[in-house]
Amino acid sequence: MTPENQPARRRVTLTDISSQAWEHPADQGALVALRKLKGFDFVLRKMTGMINERAFRLRFLGSAIRVDERQFPDIHRLLAEAAAVLDIRELPEVYVANAPFWNALTVGIDKPFIVLNSALVNGLDEEELRFVLGHELGHVASGHALYRTLLLWLMQVSGALSWLPIGNLGLRAIVAALTEWQRKSELSADRAGLLAGQDPGAALRVNMKTASGGNLSQLDSTAFLAQGSEYEAAGDLRDSVLKLMLLEASTHPFPVLRAHELRRWVDGGDYVAILSGDYPRRQDDDKASMSQAAKDAAASYAESFRASQDPLAKLLREVGDGVGSAKDWITAKFPRSPREDD
Repeated sequence: MTPENQPARRRVTLTDISSQAWEHPADQGALVALRKLKGFDFVLRKMTGMINERAFRLRFLGSAIRVDERQFPDIHRLLAEAAAVLDIRELPEVYVANAPFWNALTVGIDKPFIVLNSALVNGLDEEELRFVLGHELGHVASGHALYRTLLLWLMQVSGALSWLPIGNLGLRAIVAALTEWQRKSELSADRAGLLAGQDPGAALRVNMKTASGGNLSQLDSTAFLAQGSEYEAAGDLRDSVLKLMLLEASTHPFPVLRAHELRRWVDGGDYVAILSGDYPRRQDDDKASMSQAAKDAAASYAESFRASQDPLAKLLREVGDGVGSAKDWITAKFPRSPREDD
């Protein structure tokens, strides 16, 4: 934790900020896609009724430490401070669970709560932990917890039904859609964590520690960020396919790529604009257009594809350019007759 005699960092309070301010366009687009998935709304309503949220909470109430003013008071203070910056008025419950893995999660349907693994708590300094708590608060404010809870339950069910060759296919499709969405939602929550702490260095260190197991003594932040660029661009078409396969069953982006994406967001200017007061307000959430969210998501994917140095993306761009050039050449050489236009 930060020494008591160190002056507190002054942070901008983001009054009435909407979660749309930090949500990645692909996160919103994935939610749109999930809602349009045939039968998804029906399955969602049925399955959430089968999830025992009380059992989720009781599990941690009985096996972990609930954070409050008396137990892990420093974490409780950091949670309150992060929530104040993001203008979140109702604090979710937080539990510290004894687990050796670097992880934190937000689960629950009606009343989401946060779980921090002890390895994460023991390995982070105060500013890094503030980023993690802001990240989880971002999940709460964005309403991600419902889908994440459903995903956890569905993954358990799909594993139990893996022996069914046909009946499990629809379930697997929904799990695949949810894991794609969750990877995008993590990028949104990273932005919320950065806004809560307003310390890009701490956010970077969290990803570096997550990747290394906590040891920063022999790491270099510039080299770490360069890994993200190398991962995105290196290799040939075989590597592109392998990267797709590696992510298929993963609910989280790799930490190197998360740091790369967060740095890209900061460099793009949105982070500074939000701290300057230029952000959507909560009272305007009802005016948000689902069709516009889909368009923004499509534009985001298109821009990522255009700028990507991945070998497969580059090949597809070249093929597309070639198809366009060939079409122009054919049109010029063999113009359609007036009768063909009728």
